[in-house]
Amino acid sequence: MEIRNILFVSPMYKELQVLIEKEAPGKSFRFIPEEKLTQADLSWADALVSFNLKADYDYSSVKWVHSLGAGVDRFLYKKEWNDEILLTRTICSFGQRIAEYCLTYILKDLQFHDTFLEQQQQKMWEQITPKLIGNQKVLVYGTGEIGQVIAKVFSGLGVDVYGVSLSGREKEYYTEVLKMDSHFSCLNEMNYVINTLPLTDQTEKLFNGAIFRQLSNAGFINVGRGASVNEEDLLQALRDNQVSFAVLDVFATEPLPESNPLWSHPRVKITPHISAVTTAKEGAACFLETLRNIDEDKLLTNKVDTKKGY
Repeated sequence: MEIRNILFVSPMYKELQVLIEKEAPGKSFRFIPEEKLTQADLSWADALVSFNLKADYDYSSVKWVHSLGAGVDRFLYKKEWNDEILLTRTICSFGQRIAEYCLTYILKDLQFHDTFLEQQQQKMWEQITPKLIGNQKVLVYGTGEIGQVIAKVFSGLGVDVYGVSLSGREKEYYTEVLKMDSHFSCLNEMNYVINTLPLTDQTEKLFNGAIFRQLSNAGFINVGRGASVNEEDLLQALRDNQVSFAVLDVFATEPLPESNPLWSHPRVKITPHISAVTTAKEGAACFLETLRNIDEDKLLTNKVDTKKGY
């Protein structure tokens, strides 16, 4: 595959231009924000690099699309994809970032931070013994690159980490990996549930009453995709104490509308899709490595299976 003209469409197009242009001699680049994108730009390009395109542009003329994020549902979900177009994604520090994000909220729960803050505000001295993380069981949905790093970090602290995947194939750092269609029996044993799954037809509203009703006062963290969660069922699970608290970094509609009841729920923590941010430096490094591998006809470890959606 010969790639000559490369189009970057990104809010951080200026930072990417500084990091990339001199590192790829012989290539022609255009770096623009989305609001300045035209169909003529896409017709010029051999390759498109972007987080996503909000408008329905026709990029069937490009040979390669590279996602600046780990997820590619914005390109594939409920859309037709031309199999002749190569799709790759960014792989960088996402796993470590998400593992640390999840760890902070779980430790906060185990150390009773909210309770002690309330006591401080009331000038109340009442001792509560924090719980040990090594005594906890964590269930991670998605045992890919991100889920693998979460399992490594948590198992290193003595946590029993269980995984859920389509194949159920055993992986390092997991106590056990269960298939998607046969994991319900273990749910009531779990202290925390973490979703890292991509958005596909199979994962849309996967986290609904059927799963939540099997939990017993467990913490729920969503760092996968917002549309994987049935929000009404989650709110009911919080009311029924099947879910003790929810940490939500992703939502079906972003930004989250002001009218959404999740904003004001006392046991819901909301962050604005920041658990795995692509920095310009990391995004540039992954793109340049992928470009070199394409030019040299080498194996692409970040190639997306467009049939599976990840």
